[in-house]
Amino acid sequence: MDKSNFKFIEYTVKERIIYITLNRPEKRNALNPQLVNELKSAFSHAKNENQGKVVILKANGKVFCSGADLAYIQKLQNNSYEENLEDSHNLMELFQQIYTLPKVVIAQVHGHAIAGGCGLATVCDFVFAVPEAKFGYTEVKIGFIPAIVSFFLLRKLGEGITKELLLTGDLILAPKAKQYHLINDIVENPDLEKYVAEFAKRLIETNSEQSMALTKLLINDIQVLDTQKAMELAASQNASSRSTTDCKKGISAFLNKEPLKW
Repeated sequence: MDKSNFKFIEYTVKERIIYITLNRPEKRNALNPQLVNELKSAFSHAKNENQGKVVILKANGKVFCSGADLAYIQKLQNNSYEENLEDSHNLMELFQQIYTLPKVVIAQVHGHAIAGGCGLATVCDFVFAVPEAKFGYTEVKIGFIPAIVSFFLLRKLGEGITKELLLTGDLILAPKAKQYHLINDIVENPDLEKYVAEFAKRLIETNSEQSMALTKLLINDIQVLDTQKAMELAASQNASSRSTTDCKKGISAFLNKEPLKW
């Protein structure tokens, strides 16, 4: 991956944390096809990044992500169905890529996350935000629909809250987002970066990367199965995980009362 080709994002690795930063502050980090493609490239690289164990998705400027770029929205009106379908697949692939990434992804939301920007936060495994951050899926207010995020939001929040958020299109502040379990915690702005980094470091130092990856995959797969198949999958994953190098290392350290360092 040639990071010099990135125009709208930054990719860095520090202390085993992969930082992927939206860097289009003059446009409130609005999504356009190039930004989506750069994010896909960055997450693809992060998947196999040997130097990084956890990903933090953050942004420069005052806003986390304001959703689709206005110029991009205007262009959509002249696209054919086939062109729009290809474009929709591009965003779908990004959301799916983040959701299924075998590394934990943490959203560090220091400002508003609106429409597609709120979708970006939704597909992350953990979301930490400042009190004043606003969240919302405003697509219905401009005659659009929040189609792609609906799948992930139903899984995360259930039908009732999903309907409230998607059918009203209303913005909510971080406290209500936390009440709905859309975000995990609220942190004052001066402390957010440090708090998220320390949370990531705790996962890195105390948890097996293999175990987190397998657990994330299991949570994803098990939801679409009936009871019997879900239990069979759980049992098979339980059995197969016992032969991983991390499990052998962990059990050996536990039995020998040795300090365990991941």
